[in-house]
Amino acid sequence: MAQRYVRIKTDREQIYYGVLQPNRSVAIYDAPPWLGGQATDMEQELDTYQLLAPCVPSKIVAVGKNYLKHAAEMGTPVPQEPLLFLKPPTTIIANGQDIYYPLQSRRVDYEGELALVIGDRCHNVSPEQAAKSIWGYTIANDVTARDLQKKDGQWTRAKGFDTFCPLGPWIVRELSVEAKIQTFLNDSDLPCQSASIDNMVFGPDILVSYISQVMTLTPGDIILTGTPEGIGAMKQGDSIRVEIEGIGCLSNQVAMTSDQIF
Repeated sequence: MAQRYVRIKTDREQIYYGVLQPNRSVAIYDAPPWLGGQATDMEQELDTYQLLAPCVPSKIVAVGKNYLKHAAEMGTPVPQEPLLFLKPPTTIIANGQDIYYPLQSRRVDYEGELALVIGDRCHNVSPEQAAKSIWGYTIANDVTARDLQKKDGQWTRAKGFDTFCPLGPWIVRELSVEAKIQTFLNDSDLPCQSASIDNMVFGPDILVSYISQVMTLTPGDIILTGTPEGIGAMKQGDSIRVEIEGIGCLSNQVAMTSDQIF
């Protein structure tokens, strides 16, 4: 089994990075591993910590319509170059936490995605350099208020609500190019989404290189690589899980926000 790099909060409210052991204890690192963190002699036992989202990026850069069949289901052609947008870091939640359904929306969709974790500062890098700058891989759900996306024309509000980027549960260093991504709604064994990640129009190295020509990427930044076909609506009480072979499973549930609109 590949090493699983995690970020945890202990029952004493201390936050650490580390490696998840087979017995579910965590070997503690002295810093984020993509910043050169090394293992310490500390270990956190099972039931004395909670998993957090595995990193704290300065930005989340996402890519739209990066699977041919997803572009088709959206009724649009595949972009000639990567279609970029941003999600604020405040959208991030961990595995098991609630996705809050905003009062402003009447349709909120799941979008299961592979997420890249950047390990080096990237500015105007080639695809070859970009491939070496991808530190690892995790799972994301690019939750989207679909009605607001259509209404607004641009995507900031529809993609940017708090809790709209479940991320985790951990990071792995290597992933097969043929790994399958699948999304499941509630207890169904039939996936709503199912595709191989090599079906992407623009691969991870191309995406990182392209983005680095627009903005500098820093260690710990997250790239969402696009969602395959099969997007669909969620409602209050639903559970949603995204699985990627070689990584694991990201599970969340949908709750109604208690925020008031003034």
